[in-house]
Amino acid sequence: MSTTDAPTNQPLKTDHSRAQLAGDHSHVIVPDASRADRVTSFDPETFGVPNGREENWRFSPVRDLKQLFSLDTGEGHLEWHLPELPAGVTFSEVSADEAQARSVKAPADRASAIATAKSGGAAVLSIAPGAQVDEPIVIEQVGSGEDARGHVLIEAGDGSSAAVIIKRTGSAVYSEFVSVDVSDNAFLGLVLMQDWDDDAIHAGEVVAKLGANAHLRGFVITLGGKVVRLNTSAAFAGIGGEIELFGLYFADAGQHQEHQLFVDHAVPRCKSRVTYKGALAGETAHTVWIGDVLIRAAAEGTDTYELNRNIVLTDGARADSVPNLEIETGEIEGAGHASATGRFDEEQMFYLQARGIDVDVARRLVLRGFFADVVDEINSDQVRETVWASIDQEIANLAALEAPSGGGS
Repeated sequence: MSTTDAPTNQPLKTDHSRAQLAGDHSHVIVPDASRADRVTSFDPETFGVPNGREENWRFSPVRDLKQLFSLDTGEGHLEWHLPELPAGVTFSEVSADEAQARSVKAPADRASAIATAKSGGAAVLSIAPGAQVDEPIVIEQVGSGEDARGHVLIEAGDGSSAAVIIKRTGSAVYSEFVSVDVSDNAFLGLVLMQDWDDDAIHAGEVVAKLGANAHLRGFVITLGGKVVRLNTSAAFAGIGGEIELFGLYFADAGQHQEHQLFVDHAVPRCKSRVTYKGALAGETAHTVWIGDVLIRAAAEGTDTYELNRNIVLTDGARADSVPNLEIETGEIEGAGHASATGRFDEEQMFYLQARGIDVDVARRLVLRGFFADVVDEINSDQVRETVWASIDQEIANLAALEAPSGGGS
């Protein structure tokens, strides 16, 4: 197992670490510039066409994503299924100009800039100031095989409280730009669940801004799709904010699942926690997790920690994990990161089987234990049940993969 643990409360400029299980080696990579220095723009021509050598694309299968870099594609759409919205919540569409003006930040790569340019406007989910929404708002986006682009705004007004679940299913070649604005004293729970068909291609960028004493509790759950690449960034704009970001992913043969994160502590006395866990099984299964945290000089009293854990279930699978801390002040409560990638724990399996537990049941117990602390944080019973069912199906697929093939003459 390769591990990296670097808790610190001392000034630190950059610390890149990479833990992987592919050839059993690891190495250190130092970036050319801070993540905060990357160019942002709504104009796609600001960005060149990625070739895979760029820092933010070096782990990505750019050949599979090439449609998302072209302005000549993306005329399709996803079908939206909306529930009856509770009091204080509205859904509307706005023009491209208004969507840009209301977004908390401009896109940071060509795919998401094209998504804003080709979407023709944005879908807006607004939670009114002071609204207290008790039940989760569940939205489903369904692909029917089309090439589509999307721009989505989620706005939580001052003092509001709500949970939003967006589930993606079906098949599509899809890129998106999602802006999340959490105003002062507001709470927003946001779940993005990628349960695509096996041939789907999805690249998304999610940008969030938190006001004073705002709280964002976000989940990213990636279970389906041929290629899924999600780039999430969150910035504190007011004192006393809190961010909790959870992720769960399970890649099988031929899947690429990539999650990049950036938490920008720009103001004092804010807190962030990042916890992502993934499993891989099957030939060429590949996951990437990159977690960047910046604590600026003005962000005294910051408290931050990020964790990534990966479990590799079969030969031929690869997990890349890159946690980064960039600290510009020593006046903080604490900052640290941890990353580990390892193979399935055979000792646990032996212990369970020695007590008469079937191998498939034992594997299921071990994997459920691995993911439990993330799944248990999900407040929706419906989402928890869906996630556990998907994990159980992945375990069943693994058992079928390992079963000896029948034969005879």
